[in-house]
Amino acid sequence: MRHFLRLRYPKLLLLLIITVLSYLIFTNPYVKNLVLNFGIGNFGYISSFIAGILFAFGFSAPIAVGFFIVSQPQNIVISALAGGAGAILGDLLIFNFVRFSLMDEFKRLERTKPFRAVIKAIEKNTTAKARNYLLYIFAEILIASPVADEIGVTMLAGLTSIKQKAFAALSFLLNALGILIILALSH
Repeated sequence: MRHFLRLRYPKLLLLLIITVLSYLIFTNPYVKNLVLNFGIGNFGYISSFIAGILFAFGFSAPIAVGFFIVSQPQNIVISALAGGAGAILGDLLIFNFVRFSLMDEFKRLERTKPFRAVIKAIEKNTTAKARNYLLYIFAEILIASPVADEIGVTMLAGLTSIKQKAFAALSFLLNALGILIILALSH
């Protein structure tokens, strides 16, 4: 029983549980009405800004996505820009203070056979320059998506020499684009 309770990837399991709970919460008609009546309507784009902050963190991203899906703002571009501005705060926090919050599990994941096989295949089939481009592209996709920004930010902060100002601009553009896509798909 002790072995069963000792989880190998507890943070990733928690993220999965939060995602499922967020889905269940935001598909509830009562919650949708609550967000529509007390979210954008009363607090304007400040709600999008706050949801943007949540969008930057893996464990709260599902909640932010649920909010963006049900919020139905009048102008999705302004809402996406407000959310992107909020996400900068979250990403800069990660970049400066919490960038290694999941490093213990990522290091453990790096030692697994499937992960090592993927890395070996990439190294065998690509040049160092191509791997660098792939790293940036993959990190940017992670930051733009509702997947944990911590991974993409850690990749950029730990494996590249990107400056904080350039990172902030990139974070804003990518998160605003990701939020805009979510808002456009939900309309």
